[in-house]
Amino acid sequence: MSSRSAQVKTNAPRSVKDLRLGESGTICCLEDPEMALKLLEMGCIPGTQVRLNSRAPLGCPITLVVGDEDYTLSLRVSEAATILLKD
Repeated sequence: MSSRSAQVKTNAPRSVKDLRLGESGTICCLEDPEMALKLLEMGCIPGTQVRLNSRAPLGCPITLVVGDEDYTLSLRVSEAATILLKD
């Protein structure tokens, strides 16, 4: 087995639910058209940076800091999974 095969990247898009505590990412797009309007109204706009602030003890909900304004948003993990991030 070569080391090259161990470095294979998956093509699956990364979502907000994949962030680790304190990690940031930039929103690329919203995957679920039905939830997109709700998320857009809450500030989850493509091009906006988000940072995972906390997770509840059982993993859901999570809180995000949206943009540079220290605006904190609480979301279910299922909602966060629909927010895709840029590479």
